Formats: sequence, structure tokens, C-alpha cells
Amino acid sequence: MAEKWVVGVDLGGTTIKMAFVNVYGELIDKWEIVTNLEDQGKYIVTDIAKSIDQKLQEHGQTKEKLIGIGMGAPGPVDGDTGLVYEAVNLGWKNYPLKNLLEVETSLPAVVDNDANIAAIGEMWKGAGNGAKNLICVTLGTGVGGGVIANGQIVRGANGAAGEIGHITSVPEGGAPCNCGKTGCLETIASATGIVRLAKEKLATSETDSSLRKLETITAKDVLDAAKENDRLALEVVEEVFFHLGLALANAANALNPEKIVIGGGVSKAGNWLAERVTEYFKRFAFPRVAESASIVIATLGNDAGVIGGAWLAKQAFGE
Repeated sequence: MAEKWVVGVDLGGTTIKMAFVNVYGELIDKWEIVTNLEDQGKYIVTDIAKSIDQKLQEHGQTKEKLIGIGMGAPGPVDGDTGLVYEAVNLGWKNYPLKNLLEVETSLPAVVDNDANIAAIGEMWKGAGNGAKNLICVTLGTGVGGGVIANGQIVRGANGAAGEIGHITSVPEGGAPCNCGKTGCLETIASATGIVRLAKEKLATSETDSSLRKLETITAKDVLDAAKENDRLALEVVEEVFFHLGLALANAANALNPEKIVIGGGVSKAGNWLAERVTEYFKRFAFPRVAESASIVIATLGNDAGVIGGAWLAKQAFGE
């Protein structure tokens, strides 16, 4: 019997990443298209369907080759119905993504939160290395999170489980977060949070720093300066590592994971970041929890979402 493929889709606010993946988790082909945000994202699903058809044609294949589609969307998702409760960046509210995807593609579909499918991808083929109890945190423009317990994604009562970025790190007087609260981990450990902290330090301190020579500052600039022992940058990143270690310890105390995988753009700081966060994690985690958990850097990069989406489809529709 000919090998079947699954389609993994990772929907972002700027691009939509897609891939054909075989049942063993090997990438057959991957590509991306621009996310069309016109008219509150009404063309997104049609664009995905057209792109899949085009790629099948390039491979000389028909829809018979595909088992189904697994897709990640930004925002809370009802894992059973595939309803996206809200995706602010796309203009969606109570959007029936699974139903529309199945109508447009004529394929069975399963939908989950984008951070959840990244966690699944890392569990299946990445740094999670088959761990059945895993926390995945993505440090990008925001801070996303996904939790896997006993090999299953934890969704919670209304699809909002795993929102590690919205653990309160600064209970009083914290910076405002896009979620409407203040003092969330996202306001500190995200790329935007790191830049905010650096700018505050530069404005309130007279410490010499290479960052003062830059017209615009990025999180990478801050992390690179810290690696060069820039004192002001070191103060910023130590604050980030402290809060990240504390938040992950609190999450781990409830979940007792084998692995904590750190991904997203900030994770490109590498093992140095993992080691420093581990020190704070061990300080704040319940000792038995700290014994079982290792903090590692994600290995799949931008492929985590499409591979996780493919796993979802394989589990749901595999023959």
C-alpha cells in the first residue's frame, strides 16, 4: 500500500506554515504563504485549501494521498469542535475553523492552539524526545505555552490551559499585558519584555553599556551584550531568568514534567539560557519535581507547529 501523508498547518499572524509529513514524522515538503488579514481573515481558509491543492499537483498526487489536516491557530481553541474562541490578530471570534477547513479542503481536520501543537511537535520529533509529561514554553513577541500530561495535550475547561505567559510575575505595579492584566510573565520574558526592561534600565541607570550606542534595541542585542559581560545587559537578563525560572517552577510543581522545552526566538540564546533558568528553577521547584525535570532548548524551530499538527491528524485519522 502506498505511503499516506498528513498535512500540518501552523497559522500565524504574518505567515501560514504548511507541510506534508509522513506517518513517521518525516517532512516530505514544507512551504509557507502570507496570512491574508483582509476582511477579518475571511480568506485564510480558502488560501490554505488552494495552497494544498497546488502542492499536491506539484507532487503529482491527488487528495487520496492525504489522511487529514492538523492545524494550530493562535488563541484559545475548543479541541473537540475546532472552534477558535478568539484570535485577536486575525479578527476572529467564535470562528468555526475546523468546519470551514473541512468544507474547503474536503479532508477531515483537527484544530488546536498553536502553542499546544508546537509542544506536541517537540514531544514527537524534537527536544521532548518522547517524554509523555512535558511543558513547552515559547519566548517570542509574546510568551506561549503548551502542556502535555501522559502523552495528551491539556486543554482545560475552555481551551485556555497552558497559558504560562500569563502567570503573574509582578503582583503589584507590573507592566500592562495585551491580555488586559498587568505583571504577566509575558511582560518580562518575551522579546518585547526584554527590550522594555533594557530601555527602563538605560533610562534610570548610569551604568556603562554597549546598548547605549544603539539607535534601536532588540532582545538579541540585549542577550548578546549579556554574553559579552555587559553589566547593564546582565542585570536585565538575570531579571528575566529569575522570573522565567520561578514561573516554570510553579507550573512544574503542579504538573511534575520530565522535560521543559524552551522555544521561540529568545531561545536562540541557547544552552546558556537553559542553564541560568535551571538554576532559578531548582531554587523554586519542589525538590522531587526538580529532580525529574530537565530544561532543554527546542530543536525543531519553525517546524514544531507543522510537525505537531501532523501528529494530531495522524492520531485522529490514521489508518
